Amino acid sequence: MILTDAEILVEIDRGTIVIQPYRLDCLGSNSYDVHLAAALATYTSPVLDAREHNEIEHFSIPEEGFVLRPDMLYLGVTEEYTETHKHVPFLEGKSSVGRLGIDIHATAGKGDVGFCNTWTLEISVKQPVRVYAGMPIGQLIYFVVKGDCINPYATKSSAKYNTRTVKPVESMMFKNYDETAGRWK
Repeated sequence: MILTDAEILVEIDRGTIVIQPYRLDCLGSNSYDVHLAAALATYTSPVLDAREHNEIEHFSIPEEGFVLRPDMLYLGVTEEYTETHKHVPFLEGKSSVGRLGIDIHATAGKGDVGFCNTWTLEISVKQPVRVYAGMPIGQLIYFVVKGDCINPYATKSSAKYNTRTVKPVESMMFKNYDETAGRWK
């Protein structure tokens, strides 16, 4: 079950959903619009290795915008910091963004109960397109969960993306590989 606008407001009042900054005009009938922050990043190596810490280079979108290229993966981040304590948040692209040929995530659209942070975006494009800081980029949809969550994301010892940030965060997949055991966790 997806929360409606009225239910999202109830959960914000209860403190089970936190959105900062919050703007009423960004609340849709069953979603909340999030915006592209000025911070972008790209990987420094042309070949990525899932067992290694792949470094990224951060940069800012200038006022005149920035042209994304189809041959690159960009990491972006939402302006909004969110907390979701009783629901499963899903981040989906806005249809207007999709119609520009922009994908905002490859596989990471679902958050976890207890996720508290900005959202790193895995941005790719079908053709060159100019983007701007502050533009609407996606929408959060909140799903009701059944039962209590035993292990919310914010308290998991294995959670890799808990540190609050205003910049995109690179893949931490390398932390899933146990060098000693020679296997993936």
